[in-house]
Amino acid sequence: MASKVIIGTRDSALALWQTNWIKELLQEKYPDLEIGVKAVKTQGDKILDVALAKIGDKGLFTKELEIALLNEEVDLAVHSMKDMPTLLPEGLTIGAITKRHNPADVVISKGGLSLLELPWGAVIGTSSLRRQAQLHHMRPDFILKDLRGNLNTRLKKFNEQDFHAMVLAAAGVERLGWAEKITERLDPTEFLPAVGQGALGIEIREKDTRIQEIISVLHHQETATVVRAERALLRSLEGGCQIPIGALGEIKGEKLVLLGLVGSLDGSMIIRLTGEGEIDLPEELGKMLAAQLVEQGAGEILKQIRAEFNEG
Repeated sequence: MASKVIIGTRDSALALWQTNWIKELLQEKYPDLEIGVKAVKTQGDKILDVALAKIGDKGLFTKELEIALLNEEVDLAVHSMKDMPTLLPEGLTIGAITKRHNPADVVISKGGLSLLELPWGAVIGTSSLRRQAQLHHMRPDFILKDLRGNLNTRLKKFNEQDFHAMVLAAAGVERLGWAEKITERLDPTEFLPAVGQGALGIEIREKDTRIQEIISVLHHQETATVVRAERALLRSLEGGCQIPIGALGEIKGEKLVLLGLVGSLDGSMIIRLTGEGEIDLPEELGKMLAAQLVEQGAGEILKQIRAEFNEG
């Protein structure tokens, strides 16, 4: 076994927290392993003045790390699964998926109000079209303003500008120790999260059996199963940052249950379905539910959204 491995990560506070957590788990299992960390600034971290949907690149938060992997500058890269494109570059694979943290979204508001308690025309900060569609569906009066950057940057902008509330992933907020700032926890079966939200993916070179063996201790099978179903749905719908798609997989008894949602940007149309399948066939369930969503009109919604952003 290798005496040294180098972990690649984004350089945000949350990404570094996640990477150090992975490093600690590996160090506990392999006390003699020397573990280095190489932080990389990704395109998504550099471009903060443009909405994610308008940049339109599905590898915004992963590409530079994947180049480092292919160039053998790092041995593995730690990603939030929700940032990972459904198609990876040739030669790379997801070697492990960690146990999922809370997949839900949470609200941080000024005045400690819930979404339904906020005043008419309240300004909500979010950079996610998935969140925007569901927020508009809940309250068409909400004014949604783009809020980009890492969590520290977003919190600073939120405090300094005229936002009433912002919606964030519970996992990131809790990992940074900000749980006391949360004013409302949204039910993930009602307000659907992003695909893979709350889980970490460990990306490695496909043929690197040595690293695959090392990181196998990080893999959580139940999480991997549900995330594979969610990602198959997303891949079938050809979704990315620029598409309002939500999904949540859950294992219930002997069955795999998948919730899927596609929404229009203004929230006037939300198509939401539930599918059930075999635990050992997660991709089939994801593809099946995606096809059903398209049949119910999701295909038209996605076509309109893509046309809108292509024109822009």
